[in-house]
Amino acid sequence: MRLGKQRHESKYMAVQYFYKEHHWSINWMCKQLGIARSAYYKWIHRCIPEQEKENIKLAELIREYDDRFGHILGYRRMTNWINRLNQSNYSEKRVHRIMKKLGIHAIIRKKKKKYLAIKPEETVENILQRDFYATEPNQKWVTDVTEFKIPGERNKKLYLSAILDLYDRYPIAFVISKRNDNRLVFKTFDKALHENPNAKPVLHSDRGFQYTNRAFRTKLEDHKMKHSMSRVGHCIDNGPIEGFWGIIKSEMYQMYTITNETSAIRDYIRFYREERFQDRYHNKTPLEVRIEALTSDIAKEYPIPENKRINKYKAKWCA
Repeated sequence: MRLGKQRHESKYMAVQYFYKEHHWSINWMCKQLGIARSAYYKWIHRCIPEQEKENIKLAELIREYDDRFGHILGYRRMTNWINRLNQSNYSEKRVHRIMKKLGIHAIIRKKKKKYLAIKPEETVENILQRDFYATEPNQKWVTDVTEFKIPGERNKKLYLSAILDLYDRYPIAFVISKRNDNRLVFKTFDKALHENPNAKPVLHSDRGFQYTNRAFRTKLEDHKMKHSMSRVGHCIDNGPIEGFWGIIKSEMYQMYTITNETSAIRDYIRFYREERFQDRYHNKTPLEVRIEALTSDIAKEYPIPENKRINKYKAKWCA
């Protein structure tokens, strides 16, 4: 594998390999490959350039982080994490080039299945309207329930209910259960209130049976919270929590082994809260962003970066 810019380096490396492993003639191989024998010996005794040494060092870091974090880092996040943890300043292009040479890439998320619609009279208005930007903690919450299949256990599933704060994407409450029922969602809501007793956010959910339940809506009314719901067949209306599920399911299975409802999921959410740096928050973890906001008079704002593809789509189809 070439990490430098030496001309014919791959040929020199091939000659070196077959000479050492199979004792092939150097002179014959150089003739077949169209390179000078003297050039090969000059390459053997050359001084490795500083840039190539740096690339070798960077390649070792990339391999280490890829193994350590279970192959969840793409080149952008790999760049951010290496720079933060090593006080370095590598560019994304350089990291991307070396990752391609090493054959290292992030895992890809799977598509989500569709869910059945609920009766219109049991739902409420979509107040959030896909406005996922919040200027301070406890201004907008999103919630949902997802399921996990346990490897090696036939027909055995776990259900995770969580509430995510849109300001810092911090999971303020989560509950794991073997049953997907009202108690799972109610317990998650109670935990969120216990951690944030004075919060009165807009709470957005999909049209799941737990959220259309009258008892749940009464809970919101008792705490003077506004309820917002996604439209039928528009999972993007609850995009942040859907993205959170995708991150967990694509990364957690790589990093941990699921054996019961208290191990891998809890370990990953702790990792997400306390160790998973995020580019939008200037390479800070959700916990760091939340603590800074709650301990300062004015919360720092983190605008959502514009997505050029979405803007182009809107300009074409939503005019």
